Amino acid sequence: MSKTKSSLSSTDKHILNSYKACLDGLAAYLGGAFEFVLHDLDDLDHSVIKIVNGMHSGRKEGAPITDLALSMLEKITESDGAHFIAYHSKSKYGKPVKAVTIAIFGEQDTVIGLLCINFYMDTSFSTVLQSFLPNNNYTEYVTENFISESDELIVKALEKTKANVESDSSIPVSQKNKEIITLLYHQGIFKLKNSVKLISKDLGITKNTVYMHIRTLESK
Repeated sequence: MSKTKSSLSSTDKHILNSYKACLDGLAAYLGGAFEFVLHDLDDLDHSVIKIVNGMHSGRKEGAPITDLALSMLEKITESDGAHFIAYHSKSKYGKPVKAVTIAIFGEQDTVIGLLCINFYMDTSFSTVLQSFLPNNNYTEYVTENFISESDELIVKALEKTKANVESDSSIPVSQKNKEIITLLYHQGIFKLKNSVKLISKDLGITKNTVYMHIRTLESK
């Protein structure tokens, strides 16, 4: 059974702070109908250390934990294996809210914080839908390769990069392999196992040549 700590370690604090970017990312993805709250259980009187779209509840950073969040915390700590609770509640204005409270565990496997997500169901459908439609912040659609093996990812990245480089007449023929390796390096492809072997074979150059280009890039 997990219990809360009265004092959090520096590692625990680091774990909690690492969730702040997660809240910003979720808010950017899901939109303004959702409120995201991060609680630090070291100080229940000022537990809110991050909140996004707090206009729904009127809360700001430094706000205390709510009675409902405390109740959810008790249910989580008293249960075996339940690390989150999804439920329906009402806002301060009596409007329906679909919510989830997720426990955040620290280095001693104790609950050190809570991540609460509240969807305000009175938000108009058009507003919710607008969050999922392209807007001026999108300059282009990006593609993502969903693959079952890393070798397939390497091959696909190599094919795409080769096509772009070979069609670029401003790059001298003698420099095309170097440019392909440079672009793949900046894509992080060489962090994958077998990348040097597969790419050197496809380009018709030795593995040592690929490693030489990589060392040059790493030294910059």
